[in-house]
Amino acid sequence: MSGARAIVLGASAGGPDALNTWLRALPTPLAVPVVIVQHIHRDSPGTWPDLLRDRLGVQIKNAEDKEPLEAGTIYMAPPGYHLLVERDRSLSLCVDELVSYSRPSIDVLFRSAAEAYREGLLAIVFTGANADGAAGAAAVAARGGRVLVQDPSTAHSSRMPEAALGAVPEASPMTLAALAQAAAEFAARGSS
Repeated sequence: MSGARAIVLGASAGGPDALNTWLRALPTPLAVPVVIVQHIHRDSPGTWPDLLRDRLGVQIKNAEDKEPLEAGTIYMAPPGYHLLVERDRSLSLCVDELVSYSRPSIDVLFRSAAEAYREGLLAIVFTGANADGAAGAAAVAARGGRVLVQDPSTAHSSRMPEAALGAVPEASPMTLAALAQAAAEFAARGSS
């Protein structure tokens, strides 16, 4: 695979704890941008990135429309908006219909990032109670990107990682610590 360019990650039920564990295990900052969709109620205050930044010391923020992606920064979808990566590698927000009962949708993020980054993309699917992310993971794999999945036996809710493994059988199921290590190794290829 050619150089790493970006990491996208999706989580749902049990995601806050999984993301917290994953972020704590990451060597920061990564040499690539990380874009995260965590299913969250549209009326949520959207302060979770602030709490994580303060607690973990990572560069994390709510994504803004038309914002260019920067290495070393973690972007989160704000409540009630789909988050997309444009071909010019900037972010866009939209309020289109729900996808897999969700807005933000993991599939929407993954599909758009797959078009922008192709083989330079790593997609990670965490815990969750529906199949959002499976179709997006398949799109990433079809465009030459790499897909990793939280081991369903370690997930708070196994449905989402199981669906991703069903859509991308060659994806690697891993513990959260192993996913953090794999992300760090992937990101290091972008800086070499």
